[in-house]
Amino acid sequence: MTTALITGSTAGLGAAFARRLAARGHNLVLVARDTERLRKQATELHDRHGIEAEVLTADLATDEGIEAVATRLGDRHHPVDLLVNNAGFGNKGRYLEVPVADELRMLKVHCEAVLRLTTAAVEGMRERGRGGVINVASVAAFVPRGTYGASKAWVVQFTQGAARDVAADGVRLTALCPGFVRTEFHERAGMGTDNIPNWMWLDADKVVTAALDDFARGRTVSIPDPRYKALLGLTKLVPRNLLGGVSSTAGRKYGPGR
Repeated sequence: MTTALITGSTAGLGAAFARRLAARGHNLVLVARDTERLRKQATELHDRHGIEAEVLTADLATDEGIEAVATRLGDRHHPVDLLVNNAGFGNKGRYLEVPVADELRMLKVHCEAVLRLTTAAVEGMRERGRGGVINVASVAAFVPRGTYGASKAWVVQFTQGAARDVAADGVRLTALCPGFVRTEFHERAGMGTDNIPNWMWLDADKVVTAALDDFARGRTVSIPDPRYKALLGLTKLVPRNLLGGVSSTAGRKYGPGR
C-alpha cells in the first residue's frame, strides 16, 4: 500500500486530498499545526477507509517545522510515494499595507518549504524509480498580483523545471492552479467573499479529483476547471500593464484565489 504525505491537511484542499486518497486506499501522513484536529482527522479516515493515518504536527513557517517534515520524507524505511505541498495562506492588503514580516512568512511557507520538502521527497523517489509531488499553486500565479501571486508563480515555474529534470527517473511533478475554492482560506485571512460571483467558486473535492487525474496523465500544470482555463486564455490577449491594474483591483476586492 502506498503512502501520501499532505501538508495543511486539516482543512480545504488538504482535507479534500486526504479524503480522496484515503478512499483510494493510500496510507497517509497528515501534517498541520493543530494536533487535536490532526488526530480527529486521522481517526475519522482510519475508521471510514481502513487506512493508516500518521499525524505530524509542524508549522512550515519555521525551520523546525520544515525540518521535521523533511526528515519524515527522507525516512527510507517508511517511504512516501506522493507528496502534496498544500499548506499556504493569504495576507489581506496591498503591497506596503502588509508587514514585511508577514510577507516573509508567506514566502517561507509557499517557496522555501515547497523547495525543501520537494527535494527531500524526490531524492528518495529517484532511488526507488517512482513517486510524485503535487504542489498547490493558484491561478493567481498567472497575473500580476503582489506577493501571493509572485510566490505561486515561483511554485509553478519551479515545479515545471523540476518535472523536466526528474522525468527520466520515474518521478512526476504537477503544479495545481485552482481559482476560488470554498474553504477556510479567505476566512482565515480576513477576506470578504460576499461579492465573489457564484460561477467563480469551485468545489474542493472536484478540484482534487481533477488534479489527481492530471497528475496521473503526467501534466505538469493542472488548471482544474474549463471556466478558469478560458479566463487564463483571455489573459494572454490583454496587455500586461492593463492586466496588472485589473488583477490588483480584483485582488483587493476578492483576495487571492484558492
